[in-house]
Amino acid sequence: MHGTGTHDAGTDGPDEPGPPRLVRRKTVLRAALAATAAIPLALSGGPALARTLTGSGTEPRLTPSCDDGDDPTPEQIEGPYFKPNSPQRTSLLEPGLPGTRLTVTGYVFGRACLPLAGVLLDFWQADNNGAYDNTGFRFRGHQYTDSRGAYTLTTIVPGLYPGRTRHLHVKVQAPNRPVLTTQLYFPNEPRNNTDTIFDPRLLMTVRDANGGREAAFDFVLDVAQDPGPGPGPGGTWTVGTAYRTGDQVTYSGRTYTCLQPHTAQPGWEPPAVPALWRAV
Repeated sequence: MHGTGTHDAGTDGPDEPGPPRLVRRKTVLRAALAATAAIPLALSGGPALARTLTGSGTEPRLTPSCDDGDDPTPEQIEGPYFKPNSPQRTSLLEPGLPGTRLTVTGYVFGRACLPLAGVLLDFWQADNNGAYDNTGFRFRGHQYTDSRGAYTLTTIVPGLYPGRTRHLHVKVQAPNRPVLTTQLYFPNEPRNNTDTIFDPRLLMTVRDANGGREAAFDFVLDVAQDPGPGPGPGGTWTVGTAYRTGDQVTYSGRTYTCLQPHTAQPGWEPPAVPALWRAV
């Protein structure tokens, strides 16, 4: 399971820091398959992370940090609605179309957790009523990761249609590599329990924000990489520290402002949890 982050949509990628270094994949708690028992864990300050309890009431395990042996993102079926030659764009919004605004952000990594630039991501989805545009390219579009391996998609929350839970389709292809076809899912959806295709490893991290929803997912492709020596993240962020709203820390050469009170723990590094930290 993978990912977090948020940027405004557009043709330009996110601001670029220094050269890529060994990146710890954004870490979140696994959401459970049994969505009917989904109850957010109570934390100090109540950070809006995508976290649920399992059906047995036990806390899910932390998603493992990205390392040399990290598993690639699972494949899923393409379904009947894919169309080639979609327009290149990072926003699928059009004037007058109903729906709840959704921004999806994340990174694409190889097997050594290094970001992959120039990766093709081709998204398609249903509209607010659960219908696909099979004559044109509404809610269809492709883009490429920037030099940091980052992508941003601005769209709407897809509607439901018979037999399926809420989902986004995507094809992901690193340069000169095979295509990964998969789907992304929303936590706490009742139909996650009954959709036979649903895979909890493909759950996005989702929160309500700015009058819409913000989601995140990091892809890991089966691309061999040499991680090299690479420096550690460094900075002032420290596990076990109780942070308050407005506190500032540094991590991997960037400065972050705390958005919600919480006590830092492994997996909650500032780049990993936009519900807790905002880059400045």
